[in-house]
Amino acid sequence: MTTGERPDDQEVVQTAAAAAEDVIFARYSRSDVRDFDVTVSFEDDQLELDVYLDADDSQQDPEVVADDAVLAARNAVDELLA
Repeated sequence: MTTGERPDDQEVVQTAAAAAEDVIFARYSRSDVRDFDVTVSFEDDQLELDVYLDADDSQQDPEVVADDAVLAARNAVDELLA
C-alpha cells in the first residue's frame, strides 16, 4: 500500500486475523491451545469478527482472551484505516 492509498479488503482481513492470533499466542503457549478459529470478513466497510478459543483455563479464562483478541483485531484495523 502506498501513502494515501486505502488498503484492500484482503489486507484488512489479514491485519485483523494476525492481531487476534498475536493476542492468543501472547497469552497461551501453543501446547495449551486445543483449538481456535478466527473468522474475519470485511465487506462494504463493515468488519465482522468472531474468535473461538478452546484452551487450558487453569491460568486464564479463554473467553476473556477471545474477547481481548477481538478488541485487538478491531484496533489494528482502525489503525490501518486511519
